[in-house]
Amino acid sequence: MTLPRLMLVDDEPHVLQSLQRLLRRHFPEQACRIELFADPVKALERSKDAAFAVVISDFRMPGMDGIALLKAIKAVQPDAMRLILSATADRSVLIDAINEAEILRFIAKPWDDGEVVEAVRQALSRHDQLQDDRRLADELRVRKGVMTPQEEELRRLEEEEPGITKVNWGPDGSVILGDPE
Repeated sequence: MTLPRLMLVDDEPHVLQSLQRLLRRHFPEQACRIELFADPVKALERSKDAAFAVVISDFRMPGMDGIALLKAIKAVQPDAMRLILSATADRSVLIDAINEAEILRFIAKPWDDGEVVEAVRQALSRHDQLQDDRRLADELRVRKGVMTPQEEELRRLEEEEPGITKVNWGPDGSVILGDPE
């Protein structure tokens, strides 16, 4: 089993470093991998290549706000648990985050360390439960003949490494690496 990945996105480097230090103390490298992104566009691109169990994003960032980012990540990785971090207490922001990006938790800045750690624990637990439920459902589908073992394996691979099962074929049967342009 691969180690779960946590994605932290904030345009302020000191916030990213502070969150990383906090989470490293409670979730050592042997338990999970943490990836930091100051640019939400780069974070979204990375989400197309690697599976993340938990994504924590700041709300206000240049180029793309946290709700737009988490909504886009949800489209790529629907099982990734999404949390938003913000200094704003605007109720409409909270409602949009819940309705559009289906966030699991809203964490206020400045945050309480215990609240962040507990939110990540809950998110990891919920992600694991979702993965287990999906595997059990797929096993049942295979037993009932609704899904082939190959389809089950493709789904498992896609959960582990998003995009791995999608191949761009050239007109001559060659494999095209990268975006076909």
